[in-house]
Formats: sequence, C-alpha cells, structure tokens
Amino acid sequence: MGSELKMIIDQVSREKGLDRDILIAALEEAIKSAVKKRYGISLDLEVNFNNAQGEIEVFQYRTAVEEVHDEETEISLEEAKELDSKCELEDCIGTRMDISALGRIAAQSARQVIIQKMKTAERDLIYEEFKDRKGEVVNGIIQRYERGNVIINLGRTEAMLPTFEQISSESYRRGDRIRAYIIEVKDTQREHQIVLSRTHPDFLIKLFELEVPEISDGIVQIMGVSREPGSRSKIAVSSRESDVDPVGACVGMRGSRVQAVVQELRGEKIDIVPWSPDPAKYIYNALAPAECSRVIVDDSNQSLEVVVPDDQLSLAIGRQGQNVRLAAKLMGWRIDVRSETRYQHYQDPDYYSLLEISVMTENIADKIYDLGVTSLELLAQADPDELSQETNLSAELISSLVEEAKKQLEEKEVEKEEALAEEIDASEEIGTEKEDLPETEKKAEDHSKENE
Repeated sequence: MGSELKMIIDQVSREKGLDRDILIAALEEAIKSAVKKRYGISLDLEVNFNNAQGEIEVFQYRTAVEEVHDEETEISLEEAKELDSKCELEDCIGTRMDISALGRIAAQSARQVIIQKMKTAERDLIYEEFKDRKGEVVNGIIQRYERGNVIINLGRTEAMLPTFEQISSESYRRGDRIRAYIIEVKDTQREHQIVLSRTHPDFLIKLFELEVPEISDGIVQIMGVSREPGSRSKIAVSSRESDVDPVGACVGMRGSRVQAVVQELRGEKIDIVPWSPDPAKYIYNALAPAECSRVIVDDSNQSLEVVVPDDQLSLAIGRQGQNVRLAAKLMGWRIDVRSETRYQHYQDPDYYSLLEISVMTENIADKIYDLGVTSLELLAQADPDELSQETNLSAELISSLVEEAKKQLEEKEVEKEEALAEEIDASEEIGTEKEDLPETEKKAEDHSKENE
C-alpha cells in the first residue's frame, strides 16, 4: 500500500504542481479516518508518512492503568511494562499498529481524500493566481457547453462565459480559440471560479489598449465607451500631446489597428470619436457622420437639443435610433434630435397646441402645419376630406383630429367663461363688503384711495 500511495503523491504533485506536504497531510488524515472506522472511533492515533520508505506509520496511544475498562484508550500496567520497563501508572505509551489488514480499502479511501484535497488545493491556487487579474483579457480554447454557458480552457483551469455575457450574433464551436474579459473571480468550491465576458464595455477598452501603443503608454486616453455588443460601438478618445492625433492613432495605418479589434469582435462596427470638454462639440463629433446645424445645451438638466438638416435626420438618429442612443450613452446626457423644419415649428406656440391632441404625433403635426393648418382653431375649421387628400392620411384619422380640436376649443371656452364668472363674483363680493362698512370706515377707505 505504501508504494502505491507514494506513487499517487508523486504523480499528483508532478502533474498538478501541488505542494507534496499538502497531499501528505491529506493522506495522513485519510489513513487516520480509515483506522478509526475499522478499529474504533475513540482511538488516540498519530499517523506519519515515512517518505524514505514510502510507508504509512500509525501509532496508537493508550494510558497505563491497573484495570482496563476501555481497550481503545487504556492498557494494563503489566503489558505496558513489557513494552517499556520504565512505564508507570497514568503514563501514556505509544505502540505501532499493523494496518496491513486495511488493504485496498484504506488505499481507496486515501485516494479519494487525496483527490478531494487536490481539488481544493488546486482551486485555492487558481484563486490566488487569478484574484488580482480581474479586468484582464485572457485567451482560451472552447471546451464545451453547459446549459448555454460556454466553458473555456485557459490552460491550468477552466473559465465560464455565461449566456448573458455572450454576443448574441456569435456562434462558438469546440476547439475554437477565443478572447474574453475577466469580470469576476470567485472563491468557491462548487462552481467555476473565473467568469468571462465578451459584451462588457471594458472589453473593448482592453482590446484597444492591446492594439494601440499610444493608449497603453498613456498618451491617448479613452474617455468613454458605449456598446451594443455585436452591432455597433462608440469610443471617445483624447490626446495628452498636441502633435498626436487620438483618432488616427486608434485607426492605425490603413485602418489596421481598428480592424484588428473589429475582427476580434467578429464584425462589430466601431465609431472612434474625438472627445471634447464642450458638450456641443462633443455631441457634434459623437453623431458623425451626420452633420449638426445647431446644438442647444441645458447644463442644469444635462440634456441637449440637436438640430440637423432635414436630409440628415435619419442618419443622425440611425437605424432603430441606434446612433443617437449610443451617443447619449457615450455622453451620459439626454439627447433630442430634431430636423430644422421641426425645430422651426417648435418656435411657434400654436404648434404646441396641435400636439395637445391625444392622437396627434409630431409627424402628423408637421404635415398639417406645412399645409397652413397652424393652430387648433384652423384645424377645427378644416374640411376633413380635403385635409385627408392633401396629407395622404386616412379620412377617419383626420376626422378624429378635427373633432378633438373642436372639443378642446369648446373646453377652453368653458374654462374662460368659468374664470370670468369667478372674477365677477369676486368683484361683487368686494362691493358688498364695502356697503356693509360703517360710514366713517367708508370715508377713510375712499380718502385712502384718493391719496393713492
């Protein structure tokens, strides 16, 4: 059994790079457990691994007594003196046990404990190695899938790329090489310790740091990132040195640097934006390639109103609003983009009255306004059939807008009449109070008014 156990220790220590002392301690604990199960749980044992001989030595300690009541912990004085002539009552004497009878059961038990200890020690080593590497990019090989999660071999250990950290447009095949960003290192025994991501915004930053020496040297700084993983990203950069173009440094010769990042992200489009401390200039850069004709900045609410030429509106907003959405994430401000025509409409207070109609949208309001129907009053007087033909909108929709305009005008008229009635009532009430005053008070009040 000894040679077999020594072989296990040497093999595991060599292959896994684990400390032999840890494995030997596990072995000794396993043998102690096996002996107690076989001979008695209350035995006082000492177990040592004889490295020279590759054998386990087990010593049982018992107390010398006149009369033995517990054979597991006591030995008669007479028997003790045979082992050691100097032994006296209450002395503790150790005797070596013959554990050969344990045979393969002990070896298997020891093997299981060693394997468990090996796993624990290996996980501890992995945690110590990776705990300070959170935020790094690592390379690995895809091993397998586990309930949608991708398991990646990093060499000495495995890491997990969870479903929600995967780019939805990507497909992963066993044996493929892959790069990912370490977002978490767990000190756990039950699940994968290293958690990776390919969707994290910092993954994009790290990829540019690897490809652009000016970023890793601190000359070019990344000021912000916004991502819709697998589709499009924006990254804002600035330079600490006036003679270094931050955008050019990130793009590289003939686009080599940015293309390396795009290739790693499997085709994700990347807009490199010059950063500026001026919000108006920053958003002008962030909405490129669309051109802005005017930017109204609201610093207190951190919001921007961006006006663009009519033919640039769809370009500024982007497909399904992606361009302006990424720009807003990049700045951390709220952004409203309007065409020049609509901006001019918003300068007219009557245009706002059109938008008060519940079923009215800005697009419908623009069409009606451009036809000269610029207020609720004009809309209420419009011919629904004629307006429907001119706007190419359904007659039913136009009729509902006209009826709603009439209804709102009637409500406003009622509100005016009610307000006027309240003023009249208030005036009459003041007159009545004055009549009720004593004559001297009336004269004093009239005299006060004359002086005023």
